[in-house]
Amino acid sequence: MNFSSLDLAPEIQQAIDACGYKQMTPIQEKAIIPARRGKDLLANAQTGTGKTAAFSLPIIQRMYDKPKQARPGTPRTLILTPTRELAEQLTETIRRYAQFLPFTITALYGGVKMTGQQSKLKTGVDIVVATPGRLLEHLEQCNINLAEVEFVVLDEADRMLDMGFITDVHELLQKTPDSRQTLLFSATISPLVNNLARTLLNNHEVIRVAKQNATADTVEHVVYPVEERRKIELFLDLIEEHSWFQVLVFTSTKAQADELMRNLKMVRISAALCHGDKTQGSRRRALADFKAGDIQVLVATEVAARGLDIQGLEHVVNFNLPYLAEDYVHRIGRTGRAGAKGQAISFVSREEERSLDNIERLIGSTISRIYMPGYEVGSRAKLQNNLAQKARPARTNKASQTKIIRNKKETVRTKGKTANKKKR
Repeated sequence: MNFSSLDLAPEIQQAIDACGYKQMTPIQEKAIIPARRGKDLLANAQTGTGKTAAFSLPIIQRMYDKPKQARPGTPRTLILTPTRELAEQLTETIRRYAQFLPFTITALYGGVKMTGQQSKLKTGVDIVVATPGRLLEHLEQCNINLAEVEFVVLDEADRMLDMGFITDVHELLQKTPDSRQTLLFSATISPLVNNLARTLLNNHEVIRVAKQNATADTVEHVVYPVEERRKIELFLDLIEEHSWFQVLVFTSTKAQADELMRNLKMVRISAALCHGDKTQGSRRRALADFKAGDIQVLVATEVAARGLDIQGLEHVVNFNLPYLAEDYVHRIGRTGRAGAKGQAISFVSREEERSLDNIERLIGSTISRIYMPGYEVGSRAKLQNNLAQKARPARTNKASQTKIIRNKKETVRTKGKTANKKKR
């Protein structure tokens, strides 16, 4: 189905053409029309399938149909998202969709001074994209008023639940009118997400475009079994062997990210860091340099798993498997986007095999193993068997010792009885 068949406003269609969009993705086909009719939605779709256009285009069209003058600190649309990176990405994308319209779009997120955001709100705003914590700060300082919000979007709702933002979300939505239209988008659907939808949505429609918790068909998944202590060595060997031009690497902790970064510098591989200890400006520069192809490796923690839209990214490496299986879907969603081919590579130590089992159950398929010569590692089952075998002799010896002690006691008793008979 083509965008031209939607009969959108000329200015919106012009923006879509400028973005190079022609054919709608499945989530756009299913979500845009009911959203444009004013329906509340719970939409589940894989990452990288065009969710931003699916919720923002119908809202922009509805705002266009009922024009209003932008007022200071009083937005018509509120889009909540869990991270600063995603807030920036959404704002940039929505601005492209509204580039030929007079709408003002402002992003509110932490890590930067509030004064700049405050001044933007004062000049008048139509659409606010915000993280929950920073939006609450602006409310406390009376910089923003949500009483006239007509459209609310909860993007990456599952992630907001994981990050503990849901209390803030409830508090924020209580300050919006009951008559609002609410669109809830989530990459994964869980009982908690369903419960959230029942609480916040009104007579909503559920949209699914792929099997639950699916990954894109364009992504090839592979696993390299390797001991934890040799992961850096393996990564350096793979970069050299396959001549990877650009690779995004996810670690589980900031310490692991820092250690990998030190080793990359030692072998003169251009790399940058993106984790919570870095300033917002530093993270923004790292991402910009990576997108521009100025650096070869971007090392990131979970903070970068959502909202990164990197055109043509072919390789995502899980240096460590994520704690939650659902986060694997989000991490590897950075590659294989919009129909392009991608590869998700995971380094799995013996201790991580259970996490790998959980991921395979979640995505509904077994991931291919590649055994790199020189990096062999024994299986968990074999290790457990060896430990059991070693434990058996110890138990036998203990039993033998017990038997010897019993025999000694019997001997002592026998000698005692004999001595008593002689006394008599």
